[in-house]
Amino acid sequence: MSSSNDTRPFLPFALPSVSEEEIAAVAEAMRSGWLTTGARTAKFETEFAATVGADNALAVNSCTAAMHLGLDALGVGEGDRVALPVWTFTASAEVLRYVGAHPLFVDVDRATLNIDPALLEVALDRAERDGGGPVRAIMPVHFAGQPCDMEAIMAIARARGLRVIEDAAHCFPGKVRMTGPDGGPSERSIGDIGDITAFSFYATKTITTGEGGMITCREPELARRMKVMRLHGISRDVWDRYTSKSASWRYDIVDAGFKYNLTDIASTMGLVQLGRADEFLAARTRVAAAYDTAFADLPEVETPTIASTTSLHSWHLYVMRIVQDRLTIGRDAFISELNARGIGTSVHFIPLHLMTYWSRRYGLSPHDFPVASGEFERVVSLPIYPRMTESDVGRVVDAVVDVVRAHRR
Repeated sequence: MSSSNDTRPFLPFALPSVSEEEIAAVAEAMRSGWLTTGARTAKFETEFAATVGADNALAVNSCTAAMHLGLDALGVGEGDRVALPVWTFTASAEVLRYVGAHPLFVDVDRATLNIDPALLEVALDRAERDGGGPVRAIMPVHFAGQPCDMEAIMAIARARGLRVIEDAAHCFPGKVRMTGPDGGPSERSIGDIGDITAFSFYATKTITTGEGGMITCREPELARRMKVMRLHGISRDVWDRYTSKSASWRYDIVDAGFKYNLTDIASTMGLVQLGRADEFLAARTRVAAAYDTAFADLPEVETPTIASTTSLHSWHLYVMRIVQDRLTIGRDAFISELNARGIGTSVHFIPLHLMTYWSRRYGLSPHDFPVASGEFERVVSLPIYPRMTESDVGRVVDAVVDVVRAHRR
């Protein structure tokens, strides 16, 4: 059993999985003489698009950049509103302010912590009556690696003439069950459903480039707009300008763009990680299954719920919840006890209506989003990453069980 006197090294909440293959590939890229966005980035884009079944993919330096470019391409601007869950990282809502738009926050489904389609409908109906700015889009956030109910969300969007920009920072590779063109069941990859999908390759994500992201979309005009805006609004990218044999110095500025391109160094790492994605997913799935089994008969904690619409969960996070009326301590103390036993944890997320900027800017209170407010007090994210050994998983399980037994009512 774990104890507060455990002398083993602290088990961190997250560690990236980087092998000698990534290191060798990055070294090769650095020796090539081409470091910024170029042929390796183009290859990464092509292979990622093929993996998720998207028509277009564009590599960028973060998921935040991807969402910003997506909003710009969709024409979301000053005074517009975008519906999104209050249960998300601030970047999802922050990018709206970049373009002068505002969030229309929606509470989440208690089981999955993804946006609740029924409450989304209520929020959209209310927005039509409240005299605020027009709602232009819906931004589903695929929390922890579990896809949202995309069939319901896409139906709402189509009925109301809204665009869909997905925050898939947690959800590569993810798949969802939907109705196919023939009316039968179908499986769709996240990245090939909404108008635009934004992925993250941050250090803790299911594949990583250190920092980085990817945008996928179906419409070529959206892809063209985002490609131009990715690099200062320049009409030709740097690879084209510096490798062309004719008039390579000449280009045009077609709009005031951004500096969001991904380097070939990062893309080279991404290509190797993409090739290992199945390996990483299998490892994360094994850890999740081990936790599910270990905690199945522990009524003091709840394991994650897998929705019937989920075909493939990415397991970026494993978020358990404590059952407060069965324990003598709350969530914060529970985390402290795990920390004392050498286990790193985190909390995903502090809902945005509880954050100073968002609550003050939009006059929000905990009562406005009862599900998010209540579940926030119960969630604990446990370590889940491919480098975890069976012994590491056992340490986490022992620590959780030990804390529960010490604080049962």
